Amino acid sequence: MTSHIPKRLAILLLVLLLVLASFPLWGKLVFAAKFTFLLQKVTGIMILALLAMSLDLLVGSAGLVSLGHAAFFGLGGYMLALASPQYDAASLWVALPAALAVTAAASLVVGFLSIRTSGIYFIMVTLAFGQMGYFFFNDSKLAGGSDGATIYVKPTVAAFGVTLIDLDSKLSFFYVVLGALVASYALLRMLLASPFGRVVSAIGVNESRVQGLGFNPMLYKLVAFTIAGTLAGLAGFLAATQYGYVNPAMLGWHQSGHVLVMVILGGMGTLFGPVLGAFILELAHHLFESLTDHWLLPMGAMIIAIVLLLPKGVAGLLIKWTTEKEDGP
Repeated sequence: MTSHIPKRLAILLLVLLLVLASFPLWGKLVFAAKFTFLLQKVTGIMILALLAMSLDLLVGSAGLVSLGHAAFFGLGGYMLALASPQYDAASLWVALPAALAVTAAASLVVGFLSIRTSGIYFIMVTLAFGQMGYFFFNDSKLAGGSDGATIYVKPTVAAFGVTLIDLDSKLSFFYVVLGALVASYALLRMLLASPFGRVVSAIGVNESRVQGLGFNPMLYKLVAFTIAGTLAGLAGFLAATQYGYVNPAMLGWHQSGHVLVMVILGGMGTLFGPVLGAFILELAHHLFESLTDHWLLPMGAMIIAIVLLLPKGVAGLLIKWTTEKEDGP
């Protein structure tokens, strides 16, 4: 985990955040005809960025490569579907805590059973749990089976009968998701800078040495796994709110693999890297798909090039560049 962000890089990230936050202002002028579509697209990318950032806590810090992380993403979305009346809106104050509580409990159970393995065995166990979740919702009539479930009305954010935030407004929802992304980044940043986070990062480097120092690696890995799963549930809840639809594919290994690619491309162990990876991968997908029916070829070539040329991801390149600038004459 990169504990220190060079000053120049911090300024660059702040500028990128301001560009993103002001997108509804300048985007309407630059992309007038496609603005509504792009606003929704960028919102969706931020949700995936939140999911990728939660996975980075496991992969980049604790050294736990999970292929079942999407299970908690899908579970968060399904919890909104189950909490929503068929033709009425659920209260965000009830549905969101319920979704987070259930995903936290599921993460605790899955983590308790998974962290007893390591390496390839951990990958396979998390993959198995993810597929169990997929087939449960795919075969069960609990929430529409393989057809999924539709959320007809977005949750309400009200107090004393007064609507505080209108989630039906694409602009309002954009800023809600942006706020969730920034708050989650700040939370994880503080967490990893704490003594707890130092131990988690040390486990990712040398678990035996951490145990020799008197710490219990199992406990720290379990807490990290639970936090990561809960944040993934938050991302799933936001995705279900945006699209008004959930299906079993949200829990599948394809989704987990897709997010893992974002983490690798962006830069593991940096938190901001997976956010950049999400934007790079999704915007490249949109661009290549609009240019050719064979968009998988340039997409694959781009991924291979980044992996070969930037072994530490895009974030690693930025850290190196900004550090050299600060250390230069």
